[in-house]
Amino acid sequence: MSNSRTSAHTIFQAALRAADPSQAIHRAMQRNGTRLRVQDREYDLARVSNVCVIGFGKASATMARAVEEILGDFLTRGWVTVKYGHTVPLTTNKIHLHEAGHPLLDENSLEGTRHILEILDRATENDLILVLVSGGGSALLELPVPGISLADLRAMTDALLRCGATINEINTLRKHISQVKGGQLARRARGAQIIALILSDVLGSPLDTIASGPTAPDSTTFADALAVIERYALRAQIPEAIVTHIERGARGEIPDTPKLGDPLFARVHNVVIADLTMACDAAVQRARELGYNTLLLSSFVQGEAREFAKFLAAIAREIVTSNRPVAKPACVICGGETTVTLRGKGKGGRNQEIALAAAIEIAGMSRVVVLSGGTDGTDGPTDAAGAIADSETVARATHLGLDARAFLANNDAYHFFQPLGDLLITGPTGTNVGDVTILMVD
Repeated sequence: MSNSRTSAHTIFQAALRAADPSQAIHRAMQRNGTRLRVQDREYDLARVSNVCVIGFGKASATMARAVEEILGDFLTRGWVTVKYGHTVPLTTNKIHLHEAGHPLLDENSLEGTRHILEILDRATENDLILVLVSGGGSALLELPVPGISLADLRAMTDALLRCGATINEINTLRKHISQVKGGQLARRARGAQIIALILSDVLGSPLDTIASGPTAPDSTTFADALAVIERYALRAQIPEAIVTHIERGARGEIPDTPKLGDPLFARVHNVVIADLTMACDAAVQRARELGYNTLLLSSFVQGEAREFAKFLAAIAREIVTSNRPVAKPACVICGGETTVTLRGKGKGGRNQEIALAAAIEIAGMSRVVVLSGGTDGTDGPTDAAGAIADSETVARATHLGLDARAFLANNDAYHFFQPLGDLLITGPTGTNVGDVTILMVD
């Protein structure tokens, strides 16, 4: 069993390396003298007055350092906002690294956004703006419309997280109470050329969803935002100022976010530089190198974390009993982003909950391991990326007086795995492309 656990960690590390934002930046962007090439487009820096960098997201500090390396003296100035603890040990010269709250935004989130808008407000048509976008950007870039407070925003986000709303649904509301989301950041750039380098943590990488699509046409409407409130019966949980604003927008009293075809996007180049599929593919390759028969089951996993864990356990049982859908020694890779409906008051995150629910389901099976981790290194409001469980986890926990089902009922996976030494601790990774789950059967 210990060999499988070690292999699971090794495979997860391969996924992290594939999602490294610095390497992704260098793959997407190169400079030769005054010529800057970004994928299939070329820019002449000799004809640009100022080159500025703005960014937001968990990976934006790592991305900023890579951009500085490429631009050199052509860089004028920059500002990026990252999650607390996600800058050390990174250093930059002309790009200021600013830390703020995630997943619940705080006053530093608003302050960072004001500094970013100051850069955009000084821009002209002769300037080039590089926008570094990564997961977590929805909380780290925000300036609400007048009449909506920081407390209102936090109350709305908390209510949406607790009810199990998807990230797309959460972002739909965020975009319609914001001055910067849903293409509105691009509108603020005063005609400057924009290159948005995007590290995607959203399934399928829809541009209008990643970090709430600040540089992309918005496919959602005020009516969609109102539908989310109604779907989860949140009128009593979401502040009145937010509900009123969205209702006014749904009635057509407030202009909606910019849509596809708006001429402002003619000067915007959105480039996805890395996503979850790259991380999953690297995990598959490493597992095969280690001698496992490997299957990438899906990189589009969604739904309730504990229900996904039951499905994984069913796959494990099928492999144990009949060597299907892949023969032993088997490794099944999944990627995605599940949700957790909070029922208890414990501490944890969706990956830890997957591992705990899986531990219960695979208890007593023959040589099964499940590792689930977030590529950003932080799972929920914890210092763990996730957790690892095997067929003997529940028995080991029982020996310590820990009731696995009670901890799951209280959404307290962190305190279940901590005394077992089975939390997945990576520290901040500098990237964020979603979650990777690894099932191994020897």
